[in-house]
Amino acid sequence: MKYIKNRLNVMMLLQYGVWGLWLPVLATYLQSPDADGGLGFTSGQVGWILGLAGSIGAVCAPFIAGQFADRYFSTEKFLSVLLVLGGIVKIITAYQDTFMAWLILSIIYSVLYMPTLSLTNSMAFAHLDNPDKEWPRVRVMGTFGWIAASWLFPMIWLQSDLQLQALPPFFVGTEVADATARLADTLIVAGVLSFFYAGFCFLLPHTPPKKEAVEKLAFKKAFALLSHRSFAILLLASLPISVIHQIYFMQTGPFFENQLGMLVTYIAPAMTVGQFAEIGFLALLGVFLMRLGFRWTITLGGLAYFARYAIWGLISMQEASAPSVDAAGHMLWTTPLMIGVFSQALHGLCYACFFASAFMYVDRIADADIRNSAQTVFGIIILGVGPVFAGPFLALLGSVFGENGVVTNFAGMWFTLAAIALITTVLFGLAFRDETQGEIAETETLAGETVGA
Repeated sequence: MKYIKNRLNVMMLLQYGVWGLWLPVLATYLQSPDADGGLGFTSGQVGWILGLAGSIGAVCAPFIAGQFADRYFSTEKFLSVLLVLGGIVKIITAYQDTFMAWLILSIIYSVLYMPTLSLTNSMAFAHLDNPDKEWPRVRVMGTFGWIAASWLFPMIWLQSDLQLQALPPFFVGTEVADATARLADTLIVAGVLSFFYAGFCFLLPHTPPKKEAVEKLAFKKAFALLSHRSFAILLLASLPISVIHQIYFMQTGPFFENQLGMLVTYIAPAMTVGQFAEIGFLALLGVFLMRLGFRWTITLGGLAYFARYAIWGLISMQEASAPSVDAAGHMLWTTPLMIGVFSQALHGLCYACFFASAFMYVDRIADADIRNSAQTVFGIIILGVGPVFAGPFLALLGSVFGENGVVTNFAGMWFTLAAIALITTVLFGLAFRDETQGEIAETETLAGETVGA
């Protein structure tokens, strides 16, 4: 059994390492001017690439993984095929320079990659003796994989004269001259890592297909949960929060570089502050739920979104900083930059208290026979519909707070997102009432099941 757990740990490490290689820096590469080595896309175009593609993949994932893969193919073999195809698409994408090519290929990749998240989860649950206890320890390896990928690529490929330091990301070096252009190589490395991961899949425990029929009325019954006032309010609040959550990944990189003067080398590692905080807050989520209940824990998560964007709005009110380096070419950490980086610790509070708690509430309010379908329905709406709106909304923000469709007034954008978070959270706190029964203490175990990147 220990050998199986070790293989599952490596699986999660690779699963999220592939993702963490490129997602944190993609917006920076796409939105940077041609002269700096980027593609010169507008903020709106970046929004469509990261929003629409992810949404389509999220909507397709449960049907590919649940209605197709689980019934006809062993999980490890189907996972391997998806990874090989996804790796090919990712490498091809690295050599494209037009918006339409990027959009189409990103959609194809998302349709191939998103089902692998469900497949790896289901495989782990199938082979763990005590999933409630063992699953969090396996899943957290995915977060460590994301962090490792975010650090190792810039350390190896974007810097020279590498030295360790006390501040995140705990290393410093001289950035290479074409660092922005080299961000495209994250896609190639992710593709190669996908091939390696696909080969590793044949060492994973055999997980045969499930021949039993899926409950045909489960989805219909899951949508019927909208008759519960608390579920409907939670869903309505989650939509705008999911939009501003997606914009975090679309604009944090450009914000750190163009407003706070961070070298592109440090963007992905600096963003891992949020992942470290996420691990800690998820470990405490059971305590929050026991002390505060679902209503105020979710409200706390919404207020964390408001606080993070408000802080970023305040530090954006100063004049944009050019990259500040010393005589050796090492980046200097200014006070606004340090505040911007360390305030990402709120990301952990955002995710744990809002989204993790929300998925747990759905699990509680749904009847046992439709819980999986209820989670799928909620996930499609939050992970599918929400990010779709993020694309055009970011395009609007780019036209209002930018030049030529690219956000330049970061203060205006962050304050707008902060206002959305505050209004949504206040309305949620006033309207939501917990309709579930049972001891909140039970959720201390469930809290670990939602550890995410």
